[in-house]
Amino acid sequence: MRRRAPEACWRVPLARGEGRGGRGPRAALLLVAVAVLLAGFACAGATEVLFFFETGCPHCARVEAVLEEIAEAKDGLTVARYDVASPEGRELLSRLLSAYGAEMGPVPLVFVSNVAMVRGTFYGLESSPVTLSDRSAEMKLREVVERAIDADAPSPLVRLAAVATEAILVTAKDCPDCERLDALLADLGKRHSELGLRRVSADDPEGARLFERLLRFLRVRGSPPALFVGDTALVGGTLYPAHGKAVPFDYGEGGKAALEPVIERAIADRTPSPLSKLQVREKVTLWAVVGAAALDSINPCDFAVMILLLGRLLVLGRRGKVLWAGLAFAAAIYLVYFLMGFALYTILGVSLGTRALRSGYILAVSCVAILVGIWQMKDLLWYGKWLSIEVPERWKPSLKRITSSVFSVPGVFVAGLVDALFLAPCTSGPYIAILSLLSQTTSRGQGVVLLLLYNLIFVLPLIAIAFTVQFGFTTTARAERWRTAKTGKLHFVTGVVMFLLGVGMIVGLQLGYI
Repeated sequence: MRRRAPEACWRVPLARGEGRGGRGPRAALLLVAVAVLLAGFACAGATEVLFFFETGCPHCARVEAVLEEIAEAKDGLTVARYDVASPEGRELLSRLLSAYGAEMGPVPLVFVSNVAMVRGTFYGLESSPVTLSDRSAEMKLREVVERAIDADAPSPLVRLAAVATEAILVTAKDCPDCERLDALLADLGKRHSELGLRRVSADDPEGARLFERLLRFLRVRGSPPALFVGDTALVGGTLYPAHGKAVPFDYGEGGKAALEPVIERAIADRTPSPLSKLQVREKVTLWAVVGAAALDSINPCDFAVMILLLGRLLVLGRRGKVLWAGLAFAAAIYLVYFLMGFALYTILGVSLGTRALRSGYILAVSCVAILVGIWQMKDLLWYGKWLSIEVPERWKPSLKRITSSVFSVPGVFVAGLVDALFLAPCTSGPYIAILSLLSQTTSRGQGVVLLLLYNLIFVLPLIAIAFTVQFGFTTTARAERWRTAKTGKLHFVTGVVMFLLGVGMIVGLQLGYI
């Protein structure tokens, strides 16, 4: 092929200028300026084609041969080649598909002027996609590229800069309403060139999974056709506005009138794509779980009971059982807290299924978390004064009596099951905040995995205490002195966790990520 990727037009060698007595930097800058200017003249007027291929693909080889023939026959063609297996290729392809309103499909993919070709399907030739056989598709591609060269068409990359927001369109086969919505969006797209459109097929397994994730994200239900733009969802003939009640959707002029202000607002605000918001939320949720669990695990209440249990065994001369007793206690805490968390997670997920209830509940939980966090932080300076959030005093004799009656590893496990219920007021603050977040942001499977992870991190310090006592790195007396001395600071850490979780959930709610 006579011309390569456009970046080659701008590839300039950098001069070092060592040993030129200070003239090197100026000479290098002059060289760069001249080279860029010359490269600009060289590339000016060239029509750019973006060609996405996969190594070993015979269809890609045939399309590349067509582009080579055109380049040999006509001047003014630049072909940029991208391997779809490369991270850069995947990222650029995703953005181009959205800008052209094309659906992801098999290679090769070609973008030129206002037309996108996905294997044999053309987007931009007519109001709806046109699918041709291999030979006919190659002939049509040749025609499109030659017409673009004659018209000196701008690069497809120009369309990326113009896209202000992205809508996600989900369709399925044998769906008349899908075709009607597609036509409606094609008409709206002509009036709103800054709207990118990403097409997703619910018939494809990956597309079906993405559709389910988007439904959970916006707390709506239904089947294709579906459209997600800004904080608004249109699913199965029902329009779910960001605020207000759901209303029936008309796929005619009435529907167009209802969607237009939504699109205009998303473009004006340059609202991130619903898919981008979803991906950010999933990452933030994971790190919120890990961070909250790590800080919540430094809990003086659990430490106190653990140290008392291990000290009891040491007094009875059963050092050999210390490690197993510690692991049994940690396992009991893990089991009870996971089951309690899963039950609350399920209740919240079912009872707060609507968007209106979800927003109000998350806002209320966030405000409570902030207030409780601030109250917990006061223990750094005034621990023991006023009310501290820990095991109630009237429960402590019963808790100590249960713990002191233990003589064996199975007994420690049973005591741990009972003690976990007594310790809940002291340990459940960050946990309830995380459960509220997970119930509104995850599927059942994701929620279970994250709850398992949270509780595993939570019991790691208990396991560490068991190992350090078993192998003589510390004693229960020293561990208890450390816990007593640091209780105020540990409460402060818990308060910081609560405060940050509350603020983070409010910010996420306001930005549309929750």
